[in-house]
Amino acid sequence: MAEGILRTLLAKSGIEDVDVSSAGIGTLDGYPATHHAVEISRRNQIDISGHHSTRMTDRIFRESDLVFALAENHFEVLKNWQDADKKLYMVKAFPEPGHGDARHSVDDPVGGSLEEYKVTFEEIYSEINRALPDIIRRIENHRQTP
Repeated sequence: MAEGILRTLLAKSGIEDVDVSSAGIGTLDGYPATHHAVEISRRNQIDISGHHSTRMTDRIFRESDLVFALAENHFEVLKNWQDADKKLYMVKAFPEPGHGDARHSVDDPVGGSLEEYKVTFEEIYSEINRALPDIIRRIENHRQTP
């Protein structure tokens, strides 16, 4: 859901030429988004029906300019990867670096009800929307860097 939310908010801000993708720590490649995730996103005019899971790799991490962790345990796995101190953030703590504690985690609704997905969607949407000006500023600064 986070990928779809960020992509949509960037597009609404006129930024459509940025690669936004998601990758998980404890997932396997190729699984579709859950029905509840697709439905809640659709209700919010975000289409994630074509999304399939991707496992985080060294290459994906290395090639990313910003990496957002939604959960503390994901942050803890990634914080020791090369250049993590320059690009890894908890989405709820962004733009402050180095915050990988439980109060910055977003609950994973997998296996939960449609209502749980709705609550999680709203939390992710709110946090990404809050962080959007800083994300856009970083995109613009990156474009100006030779």
